[in-house]
This record gives sequence, structure tokens and C-alpha cells, in this order.
Amino acid sequence: MDQDWMIRMVEERSEDRALLGVIRKWLRAGILDTTGAIMHPVTGTPQGGVVSPVLSNGYLHDVLDWWCEKVIKPQCRGEACLLRYADDYICAFEYQGEAARCSAALGPRLEQCGLTLAAEKTRLLPFSRQPPTGQGSFAFLGVELRWGQDRAGKAPLKRRTARAKLRASLPRFTQWCRENRPRRLQVLFKQLNGKLRGSYPYYGVHGNSASLQQFFDGALHILLKGLNRRSQRRSYTWQGFTAILEHFKVERPRLVGQPKRRKATAMA
Repeated sequence: MDQDWMIRMVEERSEDRALLGVIRKWLRAGILDTTGAIMHPVTGTPQGGVVSPVLSNGYLHDVLDWWCEKVIKPQCRGEACLLRYADDYICAFEYQGEAARCSAALGPRLEQCGLTLAAEKTRLLPFSRQPPTGQGSFAFLGVELRWGQDRAGKAPLKRRTARAKLRASLPRFTQWCRENRPRRLQVLFKQLNGKLRGSYPYYGVHGNSASLQQFFDGALHILLKGLNRRSQRRSYTWQGFTAILEHFKVERPRLVGQPKRRKATAMA
């Protein structure tokens, strides 16, 4: 990020000279290298700085959000929207030609503000419930979005844990189990419940129960295998292990956000 652009963007929102002075000091903050040397980068925000996410989000608001709302959308015949979280974003368009024009203009817009488009992570993707493009799917923030089919023959939007995210979760859990299995069971299962309780509000969306159960079953087998390696003798059978799960009230997979149900209208 260009620091001069950053200051100009903040000045558009605030005339507080003291605040602007503090932000300038944050941007000039030195970074301690592994060799002990202190570097003063002239671009970007301080690595690991508490204010960096706020400044970065404000920067991208002007670079992307404002640009899409004031420049791109007025030029579109159909619907258009931008969905962004930090530096991950999706631009959705009703017409393919308008998506192509936005894609062509996006690179120069970012370069104008001192940023570079990650070409390997950027692509145009047809995504529609109508054939022949109704088979499209993509992953965003660890969630795969795709078109399904319900019992009524309609094509609702479905969400599930991204396949790559799901495959990577079990090796990470294996590493966590290896590092924490020597702990007392009370402490171990308290931490386990915290990990599970934190993931359900995000991945516990309607239609994702199979992925939640797949991760939960895999994690339990990994945990049982890890507990049996705490000593030379096998400590737990599956029956004894399930009793421990009940004793420590291990969080079971659950859906947090249920779809809204339409109220039936009575006909006289």
C-alpha cells in the first residue's frame, strides 16, 4: 500500500491533526529484522501492528468498495455487487460482458493506488442456476458455494466446507493433538470443546451437516489414537472413549443458522 495514498484517504474522513500524526508515526514504525537490524519500509503498514488491519481495510474501502459502487455499478445494465472481507473479495455481475469489463479495469485501478493484482488467484467464473452454467461452484473464505436441487426441483444456493479446507483441517488437528495429548484430560477436553465451539458458528450453516460430521468423526479417531499413545499400553477402547466424551460433554456437530421457513397462507 502507498503510504501517501493512505494519509490522503484518512484526511478525507477526519480533520483531526493529532490522529493523522499518530497514523503517520504508525506507518513509519520500524520493523526489527531477525538479524537485529531495524528497517523502516516506505510502503505498506507495520507488520504485526495492531492498527494495520484497520488501516488496510480503510485503504481497500476506497480502492475497491467505493470504486465499484461509484464507477463500475453505474455503467452496468444488470445487477452488480462486491462482497469483500479484508483482502478477499468477489465481484458478481448479471451479465458476463460486464464482468469482463470490470476484470480488465481492475488491474489498472489497483496499480493506480500502488497495489498489484494477484493474477493466479483471479478468474472469471460463470455461476448461475440456469443450465448450462448451473454446475459452477467456487470457494470463498473457506466455504464452497454451489447450486443444488431440492425436492421441489428448484436450484437453491448451497454451502459446505471447502474441500481443500476440510482436507487440511485434519492434519492440523493431528498436530494439535500431538502437542496437547500429555495434558490432563480435564484440560485437554476443555480446549477441544473450545476449538469445536468456535468452528460451529462459522461452518454450521444449513446444508453443511455432512462436512461437519466428517470432520468430527475424523477428529475423534485421531484423538483416540493420540490418547492411546500416551503410554506403552492401550488405554482406551472405543466404548471407554465414548464414555469419556459423554463425561466431558464434547460439543457435537450442530447447525447454527437455519433457513427461514415461509409461513403457509390459508385459503378460504
